[in-house]
This record gives sequence, structure tokens and C-alpha cells, in this order.
Amino acid sequence: MKTITKEYQVFYFDELSDEAKEKAIEKAREWACTDNFWHDFLIDDAKEIGRIIGIDIKNIYFSGFSSQGDGASLEGSYKYRKGSVKELKKYAPKDKELHRIALELSKIQRKFFYQLSATVKQSGHYMHELCTDIDVYNDADNRPGWSNEINEYEDAAKDLLRDFMCWIYKMLEREFEHQTSDEVLIENIKINGYEFNTDGSLFY
Repeated sequence: MKTITKEYQVFYFDELSDEAKEKAIEKAREWACTDNFWHDFLIDDAKEIGRIIGIDIKNIYFSGFSSQGDGASLEGSYKYRKGSVKELKKYAPKDKELHRIALELSKIQRKFFYQLSATVKQSGHYMHELCTDIDVYNDADNRPGWSNEINEYEDAAKDLLRDFMCWIYKMLEREFEHQTSDEVLIENIKINGYEFNTDGSLFY
């Protein structure tokens, strides 16, 4: 039996050539966001915001972020929640889009004595907001839809619920772009003390 010892030149990130650094960054981008930890807190936040608005979210689905059909959708139910606009402005004071959604839903509810509710189910092969079946109810008479004179409010309520799904997607997309930015990837490489071959590939 013979034991052979090999020696390797190993580099930290700052010691690599510019070309090798680019390769290391691109490889790190492939690893980034491959688990669910990066978005767990965002999903929890979306569910809390939904609760404030009056949306009881059971599931959130999304895909992204650069392909046809990408987007976010949810399954759950909606009903009026007293004080939602005020509480939301306290929880997310700078988010004008959320304020608009909550306020417009509240205005629609006021027209029907706060008796509207809705159910939302995901449907289709994609995850975006249009791949949802939304049924809006007037709880005063417990049947879906209304007369032709007020169908516009049913459609408006559906649009606002889908606007909230779009908001969820944009929030996830912003975080993904942040997590896969060069600045964050380089920081993670250095913090973890990764070592590289001369061409920028990871040394194992």
C-alpha cells in the first residue's frame, strides 16, 4: 500500500482573479434560495397582514421569478374585520398599496352593511393571481353573487383580493433579488470562509 499526499493551491474570495470571482459569485447564486428559509418569514408576514385585512390565509403558492406564469396566489377566505384599515396603517405605516387594498375593501363592505365574504381557491397550472377561483357572497342572503345592478362590486372585491396576491409576489421578488445580489452573495461567501480553486470553483 502506498500513501500519496497531494498539495492544492486554495484561495479565499479576495485572492481570486476578477474572472474567477465572477465564476464564484455565479455559482453562489445557484445555491442561494434553494431552501425555504429565505421566504418563511415573508409568508408568515403576509398571513399576518391578511389577518389584519380580514383574509384568513390557509396556503400561499408562488413561483418565480423570471418565467411566464410566475406569480403568487392564495387559498383562504375573506370577511370584514372591524378596524382593519387603522390596524394595518399601524402595522405597515409606509405601504400605500396595502392601505389602498384595505380601504377599498372597507368601502365596498360599507355598501352592503359589512355582510360580504369570499372564498379563494387556487386553480390551473400556474401560481399567479389569475389562477384562482373567487366566490363572493352576500351573507345577508347566503348566496353567491348579486343582482346585475351590483355585480361591479363583486368584481371589484375579486380584483382587490388579487391585488393582495400581486403584493405578496412583489414582496417575495424583492427579497429574492436581494438575497441573490452580488453584494449579499459576496458577504455570505466571506462570512462562511469558503475556499476556492484558482478558477473560482469551490474547493471541497
